[in-house]
Amino acid sequence: MASDEDERRGPLAVLGPGLVTGAADDDPSGIGTYSQVGAQFGYNLTWALLFSLPLMAAIQEICARIGASTGLGIAQNLKEHYPRSLLRIVVLLLLVANVINLGADLGAMGAAFALIVPGPVLPATIAFGLISILLEIFVSYERYANVLKWATLSLFSYFAVVVLAQVDWPAAIKGTLVPGFAFDSDHVMALVAVLGTTISPYLFFWQSAQEVEEQHRRHTKPLMVSPRSAGKELRRIRTDTLIGMTFSNLTAIVIVIATAATLHVAGVTQISSSVEAATALRPLAGELAFALFAIGIISTGLLAVPILAGSVAYAIAEMFGWREGLNRAPREAKAFYAVIALATCAGIAMNFSDINPMRALYWSAVVNGLLAPPLMVVTMLIASNRRIMGNLVVSRGLAFGGWLSTAVMTAVAVLFLVI
Repeated sequence: MASDEDERRGPLAVLGPGLVTGAADDDPSGIGTYSQVGAQFGYNLTWALLFSLPLMAAIQEICARIGASTGLGIAQNLKEHYPRSLLRIVVLLLLVANVINLGADLGAMGAAFALIVPGPVLPATIAFGLISILLEIFVSYERYANVLKWATLSLFSYFAVVVLAQVDWPAAIKGTLVPGFAFDSDHVMALVAVLGTTISPYLFFWQSAQEVEEQHRRHTKPLMVSPRSAGKELRRIRTDTLIGMTFSNLTAIVIVIATAATLHVAGVTQISSSVEAATALRPLAGELAFALFAIGIISTGLLAVPILAGSVAYAIAEMFGWREGLNRAPREAKAFYAVIALATCAGIAMNFSDINPMRALYWSAVVNGLLAPPLMVVTMLIASNRRIMGNLVVSRGLAFGGWLSTAVMTAVAVLFLVI
């Protein structure tokens, strides 16, 4: 139930875990993927992001409902109701995928900073990692949650890039609304990359855990224990999630359109990273567009890095039964915060190795693609289980959306392994 303070703050109080989760999906790695799609295919695959929106919104709402209804995160629910071996496999895969993503995102942030302020990349990479650790550990949860919420405004930089680009709007609108696809390896791989980047397991863990955090912040009980507030809270979750996922996917569509209007038109069809996309924009769209794109990489990275590290920390803490939560002081949840710091440091360390960042992202996508379908199946089973959810099991309509999303991601995983 919303607190009196939230009521006084008005309509914006409903925005929180869903908005932040959606914005975090547009991390530097995702920006690189969307830039490559726009550069390689122009406007022709923009529809895939519109197609993924209801699928993403359905599964994220279900994850949020699990956290709000049971007062437990996804890993804790797995631990209590399913074989421990399944939990260990899921958490291990999540750890591997997130550390790789952390390394790629921190490296992209350091490289983007070096584009704006010329200098060595590694010191900037280390600095961004340490800043993320310090903010997540030493800033109070309520203040930190507000910082993350306002950080989502950084995504508007990409909307400004579109304004500066010479967009063929009839072609862009057609590419967004009318599916165009060829069953060749390039198109299949691009579709797999878009859906795999958009529907990511770390977002499941984060939004579910943040709903639990919000209950602690407001000093309210899980909805199963306090069913009178369930209707209002579930409506808030749906609104928050729909707005967050819509904002996320609109931003991704804008990135595809911006790179299609500039890079693709100029014959630049291969982009290996978000930083390369920013660099390529410079002579085509001007200094302002270049600067906005680069600043967006840094800003979205500062939003996504804590969420990547935090989602791992929640999963591991729930698996081992440790005290957890950003609402706790560091001395109260030492192991939880240690995981956040170690995961981020592991991401920093990746940038000192000879690992190719794009190969690392490829394998991160492989792990996410393999992890998502079984995790989504278990999530759907939890959400439909009256023993776990009581009378708050998901409705038939939402269950249909969740199972459809699961089926699509399963097909994507199969395509990923086949091509």
